[in-house]
Amino acid sequence: MATIDLNADVGESYGRWTLGDDLALMPHITSANVACGFHAGDPTTLRRTVAQASSLGVAVGAQVGYHDLRGFGRRAITIEAEDLEADVLYQLSALNGLARAEGTRVTYLKPHGALYHRTLVDPEQAAAVIAAIGAFGVALPVMTMAPGVLSDLALAAGLTVIREGFADRAYGTDGRLVPRSQDGALLHEIDAMVAQAIRLAESGAVDSICLHGDTPGAAGNAAAVRRGLASAGIDVRPAHDID
Repeated sequence: MATIDLNADVGESYGRWTLGDDLALMPHITSANVACGFHAGDPTTLRRTVAQASSLGVAVGAQVGYHDLRGFGRRAITIEAEDLEADVLYQLSALNGLARAEGTRVTYLKPHGALYHRTLVDPEQAAAVIAAIGAFGVALPVMTMAPGVLSDLALAAGLTVIREGFADRAYGTDGRLVPRSQDGALLHEIDAMVAQAIRLAESGAVDSICLHGDTPGAAGNAAAVRRGLASAGIDVRPAHDID
């Protein structure tokens, strides 16, 4: 039987500004990519998010990003490797502290937005992320697209790589995601998302499938994808439980 993890970005609300419906989305996923306050999320939101994940048995991942609230972490930022390492370590440590207070812990790291795409190709920035994990002192698995620079460096450092695919994003002929700036970059039809999730899970090329929590109707999309995977005989569980 094929097995897959289903992840989503959560904890991205800030103060009185709400993004997504984490309460409705969380029961349908197995891993939560929780913002760490740099691209989105305030401490109260993050604590509530990890508490909900803990109550549902959902794995908590640190979604680390550039210090860019205004741009939601989706703008490329020039930053020294030393500063990026410290920023990632800061985010990891803060989220893990909140998670420990709620009876859980951070079990993996996933870069967010522009940092995600930059570390696919930039050895210096990818190395800074890996160095932050080393400084954190726990050999956290790294969730990223593979192959890529970050996945290669993670494996070289002895870390587990959680190979990620996307149910709600279009892929180009090169196997990379179509940039959000291009037409057709996002899939909006539920049937298309379900079909892509099943294809990815059955391919054996990915360990986890992402559904973006800021997409309208994200909770319904996640529920439909999970039902579709179950109907196809695919077991859904957190990545750390998959052999």
